[in-house]
Amino acid sequence: MKLGVFDSGIGGEAVADALRKTFPGAEVLVVNDRANVPYGGKSPETVLCLTDAAIQSLLASKCDVIILACNTATALAIDALREKYPAQKFIGIEPMVKTAATLTRGKIVAVCATSATLASARYKRLVRDYGAGLRIIEPDCGEWASLIENNLMNRSHIQKTIEGVCEQGADVIVLGCTHYHWIKELITELAAGRARVIEPSEAIGRRVKTLLALD
Repeated sequence: MKLGVFDSGIGGEAVADALRKTFPGAEVLVVNDRANVPYGGKSPETVLCLTDAAIQSLLASKCDVIILACNTATALAIDALREKYPAQKFIGIEPMVKTAATLTRGKIVAVCATSATLASARYKRLVRDYGAGLRIIEPDCGEWASLIENNLMNRSHIQKTIEGVCEQGADVIVLGCTHYHWIKELITELAAGRARVIEPSEAIGRRVKTLLALD
């Protein structure tokens, strides 16, 4: 089995690591587009163009599945890529609004994501379908991906944000950008038991199994 993983930057490595643990016999190929990272502030047309160009090596390698390990690329490009490459299986990553809705007790959740993801039609559809009755807090995390990519993120950059959403009553924090997976432990520490922190690494593995009928 050959799995391709694409992300704009280093976030895809975290997803690839999880896939290697789930599928130890698989070949996992990873590509990124660090020359153009972050994607969060770019137009939909630019994100589609960059994503399409970046995955060409994965298409040429005939991956069984290509995982867009980038919430922004999923939100803005995956539908067009599926239409352009109908024979290729794709898996995207989206903010886990549906899961958060099942986990929250206080009906208040925080979604940490890029501005492009939050503005996308795909995200708004998730909120419409699964966010009824929820108060969804969308803190400004616009600089996080760039800071993480350049190894400049520190505790002070996120403490105010996490404290703020917890003080507003959020009991689930959704990490809606794979870059943020690298700081999940710190976010969990800062939440200090007040909120559960979730991201889709395990769900991706389950989706691969379903898509390739491995169970």
